[in-house]
Amino acid sequence: MSSAAPRSSVPRELLDLLASMRFAITLLSVICIASVIGTVLRQGEPMGNYINQFGPFWAEVFGLLGLYTVYSTPWFLVILTFLVLSTSLCIARNAPKIVTDLRSYKEGVREQSLQAHHHKAIGELPSNPQMALAEIGATLTALGWKARVQQREHGNMIAARRGAANKLGYLSAHSAIVLILIGGVLDGNAMVKLAMWLQGKEIYTGSGFVANIRPEHRLSTANPSFRGNVTVSEHQSQGIAVLSLPNGVVLQDLPFEIELKKFSVDYYATGMPKSFASDIVIHDGADTREATVKVNEPVIHKGVAIYQSNFEDGGSKLYLKGFPLIGGAPVNIEGRVGTKLAFGDQTLELDGLRVINVENLANDGSNASGADVRKVDLGERLGQHLGSGAKTSTTKTLHNVGPSFSYKLRDAAGQAREYNNYMLPVELDGQRVFIAGVRDTPAESFRYLRMPADENGSLEGWLHLRQALADASLRDAAARAYAVSATPANQPQLLPQLQVTAQRALTLFSGAAAKPGDEVRGGLPALSQFIERDVPESDRQRVSEVLLRILNGSLFELHQMARERAGLQPAAIDAASQSFMTQAVLSLSDSLYYPSTLLLQLDNFEQVQASGFQVARAPGQKLVYLGALLLIVGVFAMLYIKERRLWVWIAPGVEAGSSQVRMAMSSTRESPDNATLFAQLRAAVLKDHA
Repeated sequence: MSSAAPRSSVPRELLDLLASMRFAITLLSVICIASVIGTVLRQGEPMGNYINQFGPFWAEVFGLLGLYTVYSTPWFLVILTFLVLSTSLCIARNAPKIVTDLRSYKEGVREQSLQAHHHKAIGELPSNPQMALAEIGATLTALGWKARVQQREHGNMIAARRGAANKLGYLSAHSAIVLILIGGVLDGNAMVKLAMWLQGKEIYTGSGFVANIRPEHRLSTANPSFRGNVTVSEHQSQGIAVLSLPNGVVLQDLPFEIELKKFSVDYYATGMPKSFASDIVIHDGADTREATVKVNEPVIHKGVAIYQSNFEDGGSKLYLKGFPLIGGAPVNIEGRVGTKLAFGDQTLELDGLRVINVENLANDGSNASGADVRKVDLGERLGQHLGSGAKTSTTKTLHNVGPSFSYKLRDAAGQAREYNNYMLPVELDGQRVFIAGVRDTPAESFRYLRMPADENGSLEGWLHLRQALADASLRDAAARAYAVSATPANQPQLLPQLQVTAQRALTLFSGAAAKPGDEVRGGLPALSQFIERDVPESDRQRVSEVLLRILNGSLFELHQMARERAGLQPAAIDAASQSFMTQAVLSLSDSLYYPSTLLLQLDNFEQVQASGFQVARAPGQKLVYLGALLLIVGVFAMLYIKERRLWVWIAPGVEAGSSQVRMAMSSTRESPDNATLFAQLRAAVLKDHA
């Protein structure tokens, strides 16, 4: 009668599964796949970006799977936890065996079993067994082998070993995985969420000043792990960091305050930023500490590292001039960056000031980086005129084009357009022009209006012409002056016809003939529409040339009248005036599609810098560094160190006073160098007496 074999319990089977190497490798593979997703798919972006990229359905599906915040999703953390447990159990299960094996030289093997090894040899030595034992022991020691001797009745067994660190590499590599994973969890958002749960805090999803956010959204200084951002303006201090989470932010009170004394930037000869640093004062109660934070050179205070992250405007004061395009006196506007001002029935939001703008003025398809680490290419962007096209150079040219400022005009419905205007004229294609950019949404590129500078390098000459274009009486006077100058002396009957044509061209070009809601509101598109609609196709080429010649002549007369009204000398008839008028015609046409009747220009500014710091308390950092070191040591030990064992059996020989020696070698991995090594050992031990 046979008894049934005992069945293993379910907990035992689960423990065996959890501690198995296959299970750990499976979990590691899943984490690697998730990490690839987290690397390819940008994390923590606004939901609208994902909807634009994947569409509403898949964006929602990916959101439910947590692919936008892979490293902090519950399923990723659960897999991470099981991987730590599995690897730890593997270490706990195999470590005693490895330690036992490290202590064992296996000197108890039978001498007959040596014949079963692949690397084996047998020979005779003229020395007696005791002398042979001493000689062989000294030889193995000199070759770096550690050995033990077991004396038996019929002889002596020498058990030697080399490369024991190979097994230590297993423990080192697996321990490294555990340390790195634990360190990553300690420094991740999981610890912040745990601290929020323990302290009863909530995510903040609104907007406003940091100081006005209520205490239920602020973590205490006892939080053991965090990584956030602090922005400090010059001569100001801040002791609160902003921690970004997928659904909002939470504030972190710092155990000290950071005061920014001075922010400095060094530039290359091209005007590109070379390095930037912040001189700070750390206020820790009654104690103060001065330090300098540079890129890749953080300051550490009481376990909190302060990194130089970026820089931005800290509330510079802007002195603006608003020039009405359709006539009127300019208005002066003052405000600080980051503030909002009432602007008629709209709100003026001053967004930023950039003192250094290094741009690629060529249209070669490449981008130059501005001082605010923002990709801009004026040569390419300026090809996107508001109403007309233009040529630009094809040679790449980096140049500092001076200060610029950005602002928004927001209407009562909350809709806003963004503007980006440059303070100084920029030379493009041999013509100095003022640049004013506009875009309807942040997803679009800026479209630039380029207005020619006059002989004094100012915008006044073009503004006078633009305002005169909006004056019907001046248009009529310019048409009459052109007709008088262009009518041949022997054909006076042509004067009325020329005057009517010039008036028609100026009226169409100025947009005075356009009706509310028309898509074509004037400029060159209005002339093109008129020709296509009212001129037979066979005459369009000729009429176009004549109409443009009349328009250019009439605009020049209008320019002279605008200068006279402004108290300026008449413009000279030369190449400079011709270049000015050529660009003026294009920019006047474009200006009719400019979405604001008031052009804002930067007259002066008082710059205030702000420095962006990243502050981090990372207790897991040291674990990660230690884990990385152990991983390098472990992988090196497992790949490049081979454990080899050698057995040498010494027994009395056939002849009196001689010894018979039998030797064998084994290795954890078979390779061609094993045969070479064994041949060297055989020659050294048997002295070629095989």
